[in-house]
Amino acid sequence: MTDDIVASVVRQWQAVNPGLDTGPMELIGRINRCAALLQQAEDAPLRAAGLTRAEFDLLGAVRRTDRELTPGELARETFSSGAAVTKRLRALQERGLMDRRGDERDRRVAHVRLTDEGRALVDRLLPEQLAYERAVLSGLDDERRGELSSRLSELLVQLEGRLGGARR
Repeated sequence: MTDDIVASVVRQWQAVNPGLDTGPMELIGRINRCAALLQQAEDAPLRAAGLTRAEFDLLGAVRRTDRELTPGELARETFSSGAAVTKRLRALQERGLMDRRGDERDRRVAHVRLTDEGRALVDRLLPEQLAYERAVLSGLDDERRGELSSRLSELLVQLEGRLGGARR
């Protein structure tokens, strides 16, 4: 098996500091490197539709919950800041993909929903995006993908509990 870039970095650290425990670096470094490479790929189907991953996440959050959401709820659903959600919502509204209405009882609250065009776009793009992601992961068989997903889920649950990232 060929060494990855993290193995090379670990060897360099061990050469200059042989007693250093690089175990955490080996795992977190690989997770970070995988995330960076996946982001670099830029989600081809989304890019072809003129969307960023973050914009698609907003559209997807409204679609999968199947109800109107407030910008605050969207921020929580997508792990984004309120300012980032506001900026993305504005762009998606300008494209006619999302609609915002004020609350009748509290003018400070807005409710966001998909337009018919936004719903159709999500419904068309999601299968394409999943096929793209399946192709990206095609080097792993079903068993390895399941095992990796399970292990990453264990790590995510621990990190969410420890670092306060839990959604609910």
